[in-house]
Amino acid sequence: MAAATASRRLGKILPSSTVFFACDVQERFRDLIHNMPAVISTAKFMLDVSQELEVPCIVTEQYPKALLHTVPELNVGNGPDQINVPIFEKKLFSMCTKEVEEELKKLPDRKDAVLFGIEAHVCVTQTCLDLLDLGYEVHVVCDGVSSQKPHDRAVALQRMQQSGAFLTSAEQVTFQLLHTAENEKFRAVSNLVKKRNAEGINTFSTMSTL
Repeated sequence: MAAATASRRLGKILPSSTVFFACDVQERFRDLIHNMPAVISTAKFMLDVSQELEVPCIVTEQYPKALLHTVPELNVGNGPDQINVPIFEKKLFSMCTKEVEEELKKLPDRKDAVLFGIEAHVCVTQTCLDLLDLGYEVHVVCDGVSSQKPHDRAVALQRMQQSGAFLTSAEQVTFQLLHTAENEKFRAVSNLVKKRNAEGINTFSTMSTL
């Protein structure tokens, strides 16, 4: 028990203890969000990692009637060639709607949340705070979150860290989940890393612009 508690304080995670949360990566935001191509690239990478490591992922869409659906690059849906993950429509800013909380009850042993999406200072922050309140350890993927204004993103990252979230990157959390080069998924995931790096999409040069 003491070892498990210590691991949680350190932010150690395993595929068997983790859920990914993809927050509102929607088409209407494409031309509005600072460095949206990097957010999309990171979200796509994280979804691919979730499939390789068999980590469940929850996707939300904020009022899609007006803001449209998840960007096609993420390839989520019910089609035969799509990534089949639960997608929840919402008006609440937080991802933690009643429907999502019911979905999480099906995953009682998974108390580590890996969070990415938009907007950092609104829906992502409120999701982070709600997950912390529900007893989750939250790992915010810094290269996978953004806002319309860089300043709002920077403040949001600091705010979430102040509340107890871990700030991480897509590669950092991925290699934490792999844990060892002897992992049978190491080669497949390494290829995903190489593919993402080869795309050359701009990432965030700094965590904060304050």
